[in-house]
Amino acid sequence: MRSNRVCNITGIKYPLFQGGMVWVSDWNLASACSNAGILGTIGTGGMTLSEVETNISKMFDLTCNPFAVNIPLIRPNAEEIGHIAIEMGVKVIITAAGNPGAIIPKLKQSDVTIIHVVPSVRGALKAEHEGADIVVCEGYEAGGHNSPHEITTIALVPQVVDSVDIPVVAAGGIADGRGIAAVMALGAEGVQMGTRFIATKECNAHINYKKKLVDAQDTETCIIGRKLNMLRVLKNNFAQRILDAEIKGASKEELLKIIGSDVNRNVSGAIDGNVAEGTLQAGQSAGLVKDILSVEDLVDSIIYEYGKAVTGLPVF
Repeated sequence: MRSNRVCNITGIKYPLFQGGMVWVSDWNLASACSNAGILGTIGTGGMTLSEVETNISKMFDLTCNPFAVNIPLIRPNAEEIGHIAIEMGVKVIITAAGNPGAIIPKLKQSDVTIIHVVPSVRGALKAEHEGADIVVCEGYEAGGHNSPHEITTIALVPQVVDSVDIPVVAAGGIADGRGIAAVMALGAEGVQMGTRFIATKECNAHINYKKKLVDAQDTETCIIGRKLNMLRVLKNNFAQRILDAEIKGASKEELLKIIGSDVNRNVSGAIDGNVAEGTLQAGQSAGLVKDILSVEDLVDSIIYEYGKAVTGLPVF
């Protein structure tokens, strides 16, 4: 993988981002990723302000390489998190799940890189207009929260590339070097991976979650919560109850009753390891996850796979 605009802007060695996944993207995973030459990312979605500060401090203790802080804009204190990160010296901010115009102008500084995650061409154009330096275009294959547009990565990437002048990073359904080669051929200058980094030794996800990913087959993710907040997860007992209720036309209130208010399903699955009743966020690339590696070994493997895929392309 050669250095390009994504590497030049962010200061990373390889144009690969670790996704800022809620609950499982803390300093343990992010620092290992940064030390491996890619963009390690702290996912602040489930963190208190104190936890955000602690995670950023740990990153500065453990790596001299660039790292990012991911901020979901649905958080009411998203701007505050951004200012905390910048005041502590973070140079890369990734925003997602909201209007970039509401925060990018408030965080934009000459020495801070702003990256925004988008599900559409319109979203990419908006992010560029508001001052984003890079856009991550995320296809419908991605794990976690998804867009109702349901545009796949392979269809979305070239359309976004053709529409903006800033670098485009592809995300959604990519788990190895072959996937990187594919989206690079479509014009992307980098890739963001989430699901694959869950199954690493440094990730704080419960071992049951990691094993569930390793055992997953190609058909074992689904979208739940179309009337609430669309979420791609591994299939399990809880997900099936939601799917069955949705097929029967359950109302939002009925779906919320199934979810319950006495337990955080995401924490139950990802951190506590309840693989039957928790939500296990994962992309359609889950079927490509075959082992639990160290981050260093995974990045080395991805680079090798990318080179092999590029040199092995048949003549058309």
